[in-house]
Amino acid sequence: MNILILGSGGREHTFAWKIAQSPLCNALFVAPGNSGTANVATNVKIGVTDFEAIKELVLNENIDLVVVGPEDPLVQGVHDFFLNDDAIKHVSVIGPQKVAAELEGSKEFAKEFLYRHNIPTAAYESFTKETVEKGYAFLETLNAPYVLKADGLAAGKGVVILNDLDEAKAELKSMLVDAKFGEASNKVVIEEFLDGIELSCFVLTDGENYKILPTAKDYKRIGEGDTGLNTGGMGAVSPVPFATDEFLSKIEERIVKPTISGFKKDNLPYVGFVFIGLIKVGDDPKVIEYNVRMGDPETEVVLPRLKNDFVEILQAMANGTLDTINIEIDERAATTIMLVSGGYPEAYEKGKEITGVDAIEDSIAFHAGAQLKDGKIVTSGGRVMAITSYGNTYQEAIKKSYQNIEKLHFDKMNYRKDIGFDL
Repeated sequence: MNILILGSGGREHTFAWKIAQSPLCNALFVAPGNSGTANVATNVKIGVTDFEAIKELVLNENIDLVVVGPEDPLVQGVHDFFLNDDAIKHVSVIGPQKVAAELEGSKEFAKEFLYRHNIPTAAYESFTKETVEKGYAFLETLNAPYVLKADGLAAGKGVVILNDLDEAKAELKSMLVDAKFGEASNKVVIEEFLDGIELSCFVLTDGENYKILPTAKDYKRIGEGDTGLNTGGMGAVSPVPFATDEFLSKIEERIVKPTISGFKKDNLPYVGFVFIGLIKVGDDPKVIEYNVRMGDPETEVVLPRLKNDFVEILQAMANGTLDTINIEIDERAATTIMLVSGGYPEAYEKGKEITGVDAIEDSIAFHAGAQLKDGKIVTSGGRVMAITSYGNTYQEAIKKSYQNIEKLHFDKMNYRKDIGFDL
């Protein structure tokens, strides 16, 4: 098969690394890719939402399968674009169609889906600029902390949690009236705060059948001890030590099964990855959010634990035969630590040379915001590189990642030194 991956981050490098290992993969392309994908695939400078250019590439290179990494092209309907074009409708696309991608594209859509299918989640109400006063009144009925979520896509930064009621009201005004997140915060969902420990569950579906991948836990805050601003993710651990067999079975029965059957009941055409953000409240799982793609940096610890041929799985998802696949998981733990640019998640500089990548031993460097320039690897984003390691325990794996990070350098390199601290 000739395969195209859309995206340029650590998730996409992990996809490419795993797909390149398959004898079923003939030629592999990544658009636009990064310095890591360049080692295992052909990078093509095309934006993930430039559908016409993607079509041209697919036809020129006889692509059989397209794996969509990020959410933007899915929410904008890349799968529908393929289905509606006679020249490319025979090409398999891994990722839900536009109407189903609204599960990530709109927080309100996701909450309504959860309520409709009796899937455990936090109580909520949503508000617009016109109903901001009602929003203030709703905040007054809640206990701190207050959770405000921009309804649309805000690059992982649209969720704000505040302890002070007046601050929460000011933030609501900033989001709705002052358009803090642009169109993404035309509508804001206010939720009750759930107190517990978070984890992520990843599900593969062909629209009918499903398979569950290993759980992972990521660390969103920039600072040690989960402090400071939210980021796209500073590290991840898999498996999650507190996710016992009993707890995993609650996730499957109460959340995964009603989610997959909900897709069918609501006519949401879904072939792809379902990322369910969960929180363990007491001994029970509740859904915080849905994402319609794999997580990042969780992919960097989940896929390395998958022993199957990944292309076989992707084919089964596309063909509706996922029930014939038996998922095999490496018993070892995997952890990843994200190296980020100084200043991230706020303003940061790009173009810093990264050295020491060749010196890494017994870990895998998944490139994210990194590009090749004049034969050198340089930084090109906020999250630069994820250093993944295996270990018999997650502590052993984390130690290996940190040992290898000491060999790496770029100007103002930053990373959290406490990944896994709360486990």
